[in-house]
Amino acid sequence: MSVLKGKKIVLGISAGIAAYKTAHLVRYFIKAGAKVRIIMTPASKDFVTPLTLSTLSKYPVASNFYSKSDDSAEWNSHVEYGLWADFMIIAPATANTMAKMAHGICDNLLLATYLSAKCPVYFAPTMDLDMYLHPSTLKNMTTLTSFGNICIAATSGELASGLVGEGRMAEPESIVEFIEKDLSQNLPLKGKKVMITAGPTFESIDPVRFIGNHSSGKMGFELAKEAANLGAEVLLIAGPSNEIISHPFIKRVDVVSAQNMYDVAHADYNVCDIVICAAAVADYTPKHVAPLKMKKSAGDLALELIKTKDILASLGAEKKGQFLVGFALETDNEIKNALHKLQKKNLDLIVLNSLQDKGAGFKKSTNKVTLIDKSEKISEFSLKSKAAVAVDIFNEIISKINA
Repeated sequence: MSVLKGKKIVLGISAGIAAYKTAHLVRYFIKAGAKVRIIMTPASKDFVTPLTLSTLSKYPVASNFYSKSDDSAEWNSHVEYGLWADFMIIAPATANTMAKMAHGICDNLLLATYLSAKCPVYFAPTMDLDMYLHPSTLKNMTTLTSFGNICIAATSGELASGLVGEGRMAEPESIVEFIEKDLSQNLPLKGKKVMITAGPTFESIDPVRFIGNHSSGKMGFELAKEAANLGAEVLLIAGPSNEIISHPFIKRVDVVSAQNMYDVAHADYNVCDIVICAAAVADYTPKHVAPLKMKKSAGDLALELIKTKDILASLGAEKKGQFLVGFALETDNEIKNALHKLQKKNLDLIVLNSLQDKGAGFKKSTNKVTLIDKSEKISEFSLKSKAAVAVDIFNEIISKINA
């Protein structure tokens, strides 16, 4: 999964021959899961058609503040574009457009959007060799970067004039790679290792039967996605679950029993910065596992159960700087029980779920949580999607580790 997934991008296109490459650039952004809205300078439409780009982006392409041929046309608000975008990229950025950007000239919709944008702005220069090396162009690029804009440098190669040298706009795939790398470096959990346990555990009775619970793993999987989207390297230890996850920053290890989960968690614990135990681990496991399927008899069946190892408590006892988060699923005396678990297991934060809350609990796509930190500060949240709950939990974690 790309860090571009879900990002809102404004792509500004100015009038350079490299504008023909923007169709490929839009496709790469869309394939990565981003949303793309396009603003063209009027002259850029001579190089690539708005029809092509609107078809690829699934948004109308804007080039003027309003349509002069349609008295009822809506205003294309440069302010709205600037507020909508997570980031803006101007590609190609011609010498003319960069000069106007550097000096605050605002004579088209693209420049008006640039000047009102609150988001990061990337620009990918393109022009002929001598233009690219002209002192005025070099000065304008320096000015733009001094404003905080990010330059995706032109490369050397054959230019439209037939000359060979600097001035060739970076290829679309290189632009995407550059932005992905830049966004990753600025993510709040970049360089952090996060371990998350998720799902149930199955404790075997015989080769066919087991003791388990109704946990789907949804909450743990959403936490893993959010951690990865924030830049962390994630180890997801998953009990039996039908949930599917794919992200370049997530390593998934599938386990079955509480003992399996305990072993994997402890093997990697010392290298982790943040650990979230969201799994619904069995408290008991059969003392003896039958080697063959047990046959049904006329009488009742008695199973002797023994306690499983408490993964969360054991991690709390061995904690050496890790930020440790546990979950508490309660049916009564919720706050009291959660506080007891928080203190007893040496946690930094506990996430309380109550089965009394409608829409919360196992196999649901929503959850309602209360967060309690080690100073016993209580933060209650409304019913939300589990993806949104994961965001709330990590906002809390990040505020604590950065405090």
